[in-house]
Amino acid sequence: MIHRRNTLAAALVAGALCLAAAGAHAQSKIKVGLMLPYTGTYAALGTAIENGFRLYVQEQGGKLGGREIEYFRVDDESDPSKAVDNMNKLVKRDNVDVVVGTVHSGVAMAMAKVARDTNTLLVVPNAGAGAVTGAMCAPNIFRSSFSNWQPGYAMGKVAGEKGAKKVVTITWKYAAGDESVEGFREGLKSAGGEVVKELTLPFPNVEFQALLTEIAAAKPDAVYAFFAGGGAVKFVKDYAAAGLNKTIPLYGPGFLTDGTLEAQGAAAQGMLTTLHYADGLDVPKDKAFRAEYLKAYKTAPDVYAVQGYDAAQMLGAGLAAVKGDIAKRPELIAAMEKEKIDSPRGAFTLSKAHNPIQDIYLRKVVGTENRFEGVAVKALADPARGCKM
Repeated sequence: MIHRRNTLAAALVAGALCLAAAGAHAQSKIKVGLMLPYTGTYAALGTAIENGFRLYVQEQGGKLGGREIEYFRVDDESDPSKAVDNMNKLVKRDNVDVVVGTVHSGVAMAMAKVARDTNTLLVVPNAGAGAVTGAMCAPNIFRSSFSNWQPGYAMGKVAGEKGAKKVVTITWKYAAGDESVEGFREGLKSAGGEVVKELTLPFPNVEFQALLTEIAAAKPDAVYAFFAGGGAVKFVKDYAAAGLNKTIPLYGPGFLTDGTLEAQGAAAQGMLTTLHYADGLDVPKDKAFRAEYLKAYKTAPDVYAVQGYDAAQMLGAGLAAVKGDIAKRPELIAAMEKEKIDSPRGAFTLSKAHNPIQDIYLRKVVGTENRFEGVAVKALADPARGCKM
């Protein structure tokens, strides 16, 4: 009799423990690591990405897949040499379930390597490094933004179609700049033009004067520039101050003018850029998003905010499919892969390499807007060179 009572008691304790564990799972929070630039050249971009991510979570009542979100933040300082240590702070110290980051392509590639080695879920909300969804592609790595190749290729086609036959390119000498120029060269060649000179300077150097002198001497039909943040502000202003904008059209991917127009002022007016987002899109989701973002943060959103918002949407789709059980990794990944994201940029799907297949828009700077001019390339997919997934 005593033995039967002990057995019953043990069964009751075991059952209680199971219920407690289930309850703990239901109540525990999803740990999201935000590895973004909060200081330096790209600080404003990192803030916009975080704001967009948090806005989507707030719209879902503070939960994704029925579970509350707990945030862990690390300033990556846009420094590739610190990337592995910073990533490990989130993965090994904080034991996050997913990492969202970053802006700088060199940092993102180091993050992707750690994500592959540790099987950590990674969503890249900006950095367009081709390798992330190319040679380094993996089931647990997703991108909610673009590849550097995509807007570059689209701008090359536009420039060629506008009659640019001989073009000079200028960029920081790093992965993002190299890949953007490569995409531009391919697009320009397809439209009958060629890159006649490539000018570079180390990141984040902004001493442009000597290179502007080279541009003036070369007398190209156009210039293609890849810069972002504070560097983009200074380059556009220096280009105009040198008088080059009066005779040589300046083209670029949208990062040249996104989040920078107020600081660039008159120097940017009339510039054409290409990107997967624009002001004045006739997209109902975008109108609602812009209103909510302005209400929450007292400032208008830009492409970086959109990419952060969509990173949360993608994660949310996966978590909804597994009812918040992030341990069900194959099911979560499958749901993220097949989801059609209702983005403010316009709906998009993901390629097999987990990069957005999306429209690239032609935009024109009018006042403080990158105003929609048309679709430069419809449903453009990155070539994902080297991806074996």
